[in-house]
Amino acid sequence: MKKGLGKWLGLALAVSIAAAGVGNGPPSAHAAAAQFSDVKASHWAIGAINKAVAKGYVDGYTNGMFKPDASVTRAEFVKMVVVAMKLDTAPAGGKWYAEYVNAASTAGLYARDDFANNEAAWTKVMTREEMARVAARAIGEKTSENDKWMYLATKTGLIQGVGKGQIAPAGLTTRAQSVVIIERILKAKAGGELDTDQYATAEAEILWHGTNIFTVMPEMFVTPESDWKNKGKSSVEEMWNEKNMTITSKDGLYQAKLEALIAIDMADANDPNRSLLGDIDTLRWHNGDEMMRNPVKGNTNAYVMYFKSKQVFNKDTKNYLNRPFAQFSVRGFTSNNTAAQIAGKLNRASDIYRNVRGDVPAIIMPKSGTIQGLFDISITLQTPTSGSRFSENDILRLRGLN
Repeated sequence: MKKGLGKWLGLALAVSIAAAGVGNGPPSAHAAAAQFSDVKASHWAIGAINKAVAKGYVDGYTNGMFKPDASVTRAEFVKMVVVAMKLDTAPAGGKWYAEYVNAASTAGLYARDDFANNEAAWTKVMTREEMARVAARAIGEKTSENDKWMYLATKTGLIQGVGKGQIAPAGLTTRAQSVVIIERILKAKAGGELDTDQYATAEAEILWHGTNIFTVMPEMFVTPESDWKNKGKSSVEEMWNEKNMTITSKDGLYQAKLEALIAIDMADANDPNRSLLGDIDTLRWHNGDEMMRNPVKGNTNAYVMYFKSKQVFNKDTKNYLNRPFAQFSVRGFTSNNTAAQIAGKLNRASDIYRNVRGDVPAIIMPKSGTIQGLFDISITLQTPTSGSRFSENDILRLRGLN
């Protein structure tokens, strides 16, 4: 019996050591990141790992490894955040993570609407979107829209992309990612400035409400604060009406959907969305004269707005144009110098085409020189018809500046 018990205790101890730093948070022994056999000096997160280990909210394993790519559960991440932020905890019965969950709940980092407060939920691996939610809350960000957390986290520099324009919201959180984000939380709370990844923020804005125009070209949508505050909005971005991104004709025979309105900075050769335009050498912008083939290429002081859209159905092709894209309109970026436009100067929002007008769902506009104030700034979807069947949805409407 004693011999069998000794083997059992030895096995239990081995399992406990192997699990150190994973199941119940960091192990007791501290180590310098430089000493971890699986963290090289060139590792992208070595700076954050060093700081995290020195501060004591995470540790390596007893076998000399850190396991930077190992997944982190929701409970483990919350414990690290609570310890790193030095939030008050109190002993709690039940699972090891209960006191940290209670502290996170009190601090507003976790809400019961996020997911169930039970073992099955807390032992699941945390996604990057869930990590973004905790991180954004940790620095005081608020929203009632679940798909906005990643935008808030990228906009403030807490989260950066995993590749150019890639944010992987459903991707799993690793130990390396955890300590990097926690170090950014601590820096932001101490008043430090964080670098932001504009490509990641733009993609997160699309994930939130179907466009990236307020990230890529914000200066084009400056409007009096009263324009949106009087409508109960907290920012101009919230003037975007995602509900109107689908348009259905009055008779119910036609429907089109805008999947995303994507802004492209023509001065940025690395903009990940340039590929939507295909061969830029073959693109032209329309100035009212079909004979003048004004090239898009070379207009670097300009933005392109690409309407990624589709026709959902058309049950009356006699009265509604049958086309693969939704019909749209952009107003409020114009010029009173029509002669210059006819002569080939890009001085207003203009259609882009490749062979015939309407074959590319995009417009181009100069970054400066347009007149705002002659009309409201508006972005609309329209039914491709005329007369009594014509209608349009306002997705965005702002007062033009005088």
